[in-house]
Amino acid sequence: MQNINDKKVQRIIDANFNRAKEGLRVCEDICRFIYNKKDLTGGYKAIRHDLTKVMQGLGLLDIIRARDIENDVGKRTISSELKRRNISDILYANSQRVKESIRVLEEFAKLLTPRLAMRLKDLRYKLYALERKIVKKT
Repeated sequence: MQNINDKKVQRIIDANFNRAKEGLRVCEDICRFIYNKKDLTGGYKAIRHDLTKVMQGLGLLDIIRARDIENDVGKRTISSELKRRNISDILYANSQRVKESIRVLEEFAKLLTPRLAMRLKDLRYKLYALERKIVKKT
């Protein structure tokens, strides 16, 4: 079993937790302010809050302390991240980002506690269902 105090693991968890929360907020705001869809907005908000609850068991303050932005070799923005043609592109890109990040969290949770991994898997599948609803409604 991997040690949660391993700073490298903490950095992976920190980056992916932040990425997932940020992407969820972008999707939530698009559903709220652009699509004006209360149910979709609420779906993203619920997943965002559930993700925070799931992750609190990992000692988020220690994870933040392990953050090393100055030495992060992958922090540079790539050109494809700067290209968006419309709102749908923004929603799609952020939806993919969230699913990928939750999957990474799920995989590392398997090293720490399988119960946590299962909760993350459930959230990922909720995202799949929510994404399908958006495609049907927009």
